[in-house]
Amino acid sequence: MADLKIESAKTALVVIDLQRGIVARPTAPNPSADVIGRAARLAAALRAAGGTVVFVHVTPSPDGKDGLRPITDATPPAGGSMPPDWAEFVPELGIAPSDIVITKRQWGAFYGTELDLQLRRRGVDTIVLCGISTSMGVESTARDAFERSYNQIFVEDAMAARDPEEHRHTVETLFPRLGRVRSTAEVLAAIG
Repeated sequence: MADLKIESAKTALVVIDLQRGIVARPTAPNPSADVIGRAARLAAALRAAGGTVVFVHVTPSPDGKDGLRPITDATPPAGGSMPPDWAEFVPELGIAPSDIVITKRQWGAFYGTELDLQLRRRGVDTIVLCGISTSMGVESTARDAFERSYNQIFVEDAMAARDPEEHRHTVETLFPRLGRVRSTAEVLAAIG
């Protein structure tokens, strides 16, 4: 594993779905409180070093008509309305006025959003990725980032999934093909 060096001015931390409705669900192998704490530390460090910080959350449009409805083998979650604060970011993240906020309507943070435009305007070529869920929102975003030729660093202990096997599979099988997998401590040490 090569040493990690991060050029902050060309790097963005992209935090996926650390919002009230998602962090309230059980996660593994890392509890959501740990994921939130690590993401907040990464955001503060990269922001202080002159990097870009992006917070992404997911929510349907007010009429719900933009929801994805393909036929699948897995039973979709039961319908019904979400609590009014479902898409709100948790306050522990410490979002700053200089941070970019992206609202997505599906798993990946690139499709149908201005994420790519905002990153390219700032000269970003490297994404540090974390959040919930490793095997859904984070993975979908990572695949799209790879196809757009971004360098990626996956902060393994700053993400979680529904169960440890989903997380492990994505971190050990897919992410090494798309970028570099590191810990929060390794990323913090590399920010410069």
